[in-house]
Amino acid sequence: MVTKTREGHFLETFVTLADTLVAVYDVVDLLHTLVEKCAALLEASAAGIILSAGDGELEVVASTNERSRLVEILQLRAGSGPCVESFTSGLAVAVPDIDSTGDKWPKFRQGALAQGFASMHAVPLRLRATTIGSLNLFWDRTGGLSTADTNTVQALADVATIGILQERAIRESDIVRQQLQHALSSRVLIEQAKGVVAYTHGVHMGDAFDKIREYARHNGLPLADVAESIVNRVLIL
Repeated sequence: MVTKTREGHFLETFVTLADTLVAVYDVVDLLHTLVEKCAALLEASAAGIILSAGDGELEVVASTNERSRLVEILQLRAGSGPCVESFTSGLAVAVPDIDSTGDKWPKFRQGALAQGFASMHAVPLRLRATTIGSLNLFWDRTGGLSTADTNTVQALADVATIGILQERAIRESDIVRQQLQHALSSRVLIEQAKGVVAYTHGVHMGDAFDKIREYARHNGLPLADVAESIVNRVLIL
């Protein structure tokens, strides 16, 4: 249940995401903010987002750690799993006990358990009839979300979806494809930049991303631009 303490955290998160509706924003930073805020708010062990560029191809575009990223990639390669099902159905998919899913999603079950996850919850990134991806939460313990928490995470996902698409993007499919393709292309650059920074400083990939985002925010630059500069050795952090 969402307590009063968590209500404050929820409102802060909601305001952060709602700002994307009225200001110029970095869509990549928005997605990373969404997974981090949702993981903290719902006390999840990890969170991630898969996104479609509009051609049916799904990719992982944001994750709080490598564990969730690996499980999401595994599902995309297998073409099945809660994350994929949430996207294709446009509905939330709750998995309170991954070990008990049996043969429903065998590769997901094996991979998730290997990464130490015991439960998960996937919600669609959806606006009206348009579903562009899914927001996925993972826990190291079994159990499901309460109705209040389920509504909370869906509300945050809905606001983020509106922030990505905007009303005009729904009417203009070219804009939708450009925005989503930008996020997918940026993801590749960011992963490469994380590798460079991690190797240079001898830190984990998550810490490397924090360094990149901190620099981008401090200098008012898009994450993708900073990542590209790092990959091309124009910028050394």
